[in-house]
Amino acid sequence: MKISLLSLFILGMCFLEVGVQAQPVSNLEISKMIENFKKDPKGPYQQIMWFCPDGSMVPPKQRCPEPGGVQRAKYKDAVVRLAQTNHVFLGQILSTTPNEDFWDASNHQSRLKQYLLEKYLQTADDAWVLRRGQFYRGAIQAEDESAWGINFFNWLLADSEAVKSHYYLVREAVRSIPHLQETKSLQNIRSLSLLIADTDEEFMDARIKIHGQPDRTDLDRVKGYKERKYSKLDAATKEQVDKLIRELELYYQPINLKDLEQYLVKVSANSKLKQSLLNFTKQQANTKGELRVKATSDLLYQIRENLLQESPSNRLAFLDVSIQLEHILFYELTSWKPQSLKGVIDLNEMLAKAATACGYIEMWEWQQVKSQLQLTETSDISFEALQKVHDTARGIIEWGTGMNSAVFEETIKLFGGFEPLTYHFTDDRIRSSVLLPLGASVSRLGDFMNVMSNQSNEVMGIANQSHFRGLNPGFAKGELLVVDGNVEDVDVSKDKIYLFSKPPADLKPVAGIATVSEGNMVSHVQLLARNLGIPNAVLSQQNLSDLKKYSGTSVFYVVSPKGKVIIKPESKMSDEEKKLFTAKKRSEEKIRIPVERIDLNQTRLVNLRKVNATKSGKLCGPKAANLGQLKQLFPDQVVEGLVVPFGIFRKHMDQPMPGTSVSYWQFLNQTFQNAREKQNSGVSKTELDESVLAHLAALREAIKNMPLLPDFREDLKQQFLAVFEKPMGKTPVFLRSDTNMEDLKDFTGAGLNLTLFNVLDSEKIVQGIKDVWASPYSERSYKWRQSYLLNPENVFPSILIIPSVDVDYSGVLITKGVQSGNSDELTIAFSRGAGGAVDGQAAQSYVLEASGTNKLLSPAREPQYNSLPETGGTLKVGCTFEKSILSEGNLQEIRLFAKKLQEKLKTSEGVNSNGPWDVELGFKNNKLWLFQVRPFVENKQAKASDYLQSISPEIQLTESISLTTIIK
Repeated sequence: MKISLLSLFILGMCFLEVGVQAQPVSNLEISKMIENFKKDPKGPYQQIMWFCPDGSMVPPKQRCPEPGGVQRAKYKDAVVRLAQTNHVFLGQILSTTPNEDFWDASNHQSRLKQYLLEKYLQTADDAWVLRRGQFYRGAIQAEDESAWGINFFNWLLADSEAVKSHYYLVREAVRSIPHLQETKSLQNIRSLSLLIADTDEEFMDARIKIHGQPDRTDLDRVKGYKERKYSKLDAATKEQVDKLIRELELYYQPINLKDLEQYLVKVSANSKLKQSLLNFTKQQANTKGELRVKATSDLLYQIRENLLQESPSNRLAFLDVSIQLEHILFYELTSWKPQSLKGVIDLNEMLAKAATACGYIEMWEWQQVKSQLQLTETSDISFEALQKVHDTARGIIEWGTGMNSAVFEETIKLFGGFEPLTYHFTDDRIRSSVLLPLGASVSRLGDFMNVMSNQSNEVMGIANQSHFRGLNPGFAKGELLVVDGNVEDVDVSKDKIYLFSKPPADLKPVAGIATVSEGNMVSHVQLLARNLGIPNAVLSQQNLSDLKKYSGTSVFYVVSPKGKVIIKPESKMSDEEKKLFTAKKRSEEKIRIPVERIDLNQTRLVNLRKVNATKSGKLCGPKAANLGQLKQLFPDQVVEGLVVPFGIFRKHMDQPMPGTSVSYWQFLNQTFQNAREKQNSGVSKTELDESVLAHLAALREAIKNMPLLPDFREDLKQQFLAVFEKPMGKTPVFLRSDTNMEDLKDFTGAGLNLTLFNVLDSEKIVQGIKDVWASPYSERSYKWRQSYLLNPENVFPSILIIPSVDVDYSGVLITKGVQSGNSDELTIAFSRGAGGAVDGQAAQSYVLEASGTNKLLSPAREPQYNSLPETGGTLKVGCTFEKSILSEGNLQEIRLFAKKLQEKLKTSEGVNSNGPWDVELGFKNNKLWLFQVRPFVENKQAKASDYLQSISPEIQLTESISLTTIIK
């Protein structure tokens, strides 16, 4: 019987995409499917077949019509359908899989990443879907998998651009995908296991495992078999078992340096990298400790630096060597621990270099920071210089963790929906990488510095506390909740303290927050936290894991102005700390939105050129007013625009609200009047909020369905044509909410209301206007502002309409040092595409120092960005990190622009602030475009708190410390 390739499609014998769109399988159904596979002796497989070179398939007892067939399992129909509907691949068998399909470039290498993730799950959960299927004889042929791996890597590594842009992923693939040539040792292992299984049926599972998926666990498996059965075996079988154990011990013994040379047998002697390796094995044969660690790190780096200079056929061998060198590094570090301050600093540099070599840090990033890790002093170091060394090394850990997250985040999210164990993958990878010993070394240095400066963190007594770094000063008490994994479904409370791997971009109010991924310090969430005095810090993934056991505990959480972090049980608060909350409650003064100057008589659209800072809070919100000011100051760098003033919104709100006997405006005011009456009568805060939110939800939906007045619709059409020189519906635009509650003296409404990207269709623009008008009445917006506003019913939305600019990269400029507070510094954060750095993206961030130095704070770690097509809407475009987002020319232009901006705004009418300024901007073909300017608002009370100052004493930055000082 012979089955054609067409039948293969129909029957779903392998993972091939089909054009028919079927209903995706739910996560619950996938979970049930996986549980069934775990119990099935065949796992996710249906039967063994021959896969023939001509595309046909025949049963195992037949033969292909021509040589070259591969025998392996075919997948169950449910597994194939899952691949088709959900792009989820279970129990992948590599042999016969087309290289392009496995690389899966159009889906950001999802299929390859799923394979790596499944390998982890198999290790963590007793073979996972293959719990019983791993013993299904003939399902997976190790020889065929290895041959396929060699072919795949020869194909992939010939693509230099793929290697350069996906180095970390490619190296991780080499670590996990079978591809090594058969060695005599491995052949002996297979032969011996076959002989034993032929004698004793009980050994068959072990034999199948060794034959199909050999790994280090096989040694324990065989030793366990020997303990159980040795006395019952005949002499010949006993000898075979003993020999098999010796072969396994030999195969999995620690690496000998000379063994590295076997990987390069086929590499030409002319190879510079080969010569470097030969020199290494010769020169380091009798070294240990610091000398070997440094030499190993240097060779690791040299391999990455020069890999693409090697012929494609040699690259796999050098990547194998790279992985073995990382193992050697781990082994050496178990027996060497530097004792002096100089030794620890030098070790941090070596391991940071190795982290770069292993792909956690990009080459250009290393070039930016390597000098900051190196000692220039010979005998002493100032505390300030030591602080810079430590912060840079700690940054390497954060960036490296971010690299793993960026590469695997989408796949983890995909699998995490049906397998929660997936969320431990990142922690497993980091703990098995060079970042683990680097983290331990940086912690030693951090602990030493904290003791020297009396700045030690106090976080529930966990280890490695120096990884905590305060971002925003403040204090809070409440229930501690540790969220590890998907944050989308987390319903946060403003009375609780949250620890996230990565916070949601639309975070609602919280009492305090700490995150593994900072995102960037000028995102909307970070700005709101700074403005409102919400304590905010960064921690390590290991810190997050260590604190899980305290989730649900009531704690006191403090971040000092100098970055010291305290988290301790609420029961251990001092009397002074308890008094903080009495004083805080008394001092919390609400803000009144100024409405005296509002002009509601302007009921026609206004050209952006006609507004400036004097119109803020009167005709429109500060976004439009300040952008109009920028249009006058920098006419060639600001787009044309239209402003929908407060008066148009107010006029629409006077229409009758369907289903009620009042207007929209009356309904809004009655909602808050009733709330005040209930509050005065003693109704609980929870009940009060529920009532208000229910009414606001009804109002919001009503506004979204509100009819636009005919005069306004006609005005829209005419003004689009006059200002944008195209009919409405022919040019994509941004619709930006711009309320009178934003950028008040003591409150920033950054990111609270709706911005619609790149809207083209006329009716979508019309609907978008109503959606933006409705957005101030969302739960998130209400909760952020409600505690701070006395007259929330007087939130008036205007709308800024501007044509889209499909920028190459965009971000935020703050005209001061956000971390240092220095007014002569600039802080910037940029991401690729539109909307960069405002929604908490892991952005490329710098401090532009007064000296002219551009200090890289963090590189970008977002795997996708927003592109704005001319057809409207947004496209998610994948990206990699091997190139810097901003060029030196861009950085210099930002410096010059910031200077001009501050000078011009000082003399601009209606500008009631001397800065610092928060500017949104972008670059298109290296041209700078301006999108917003607003005052940068911080919570001065939190920064000036006597208590916060008392736990963070001044540090003598110039104090000298001997490099021979012993560190515990």
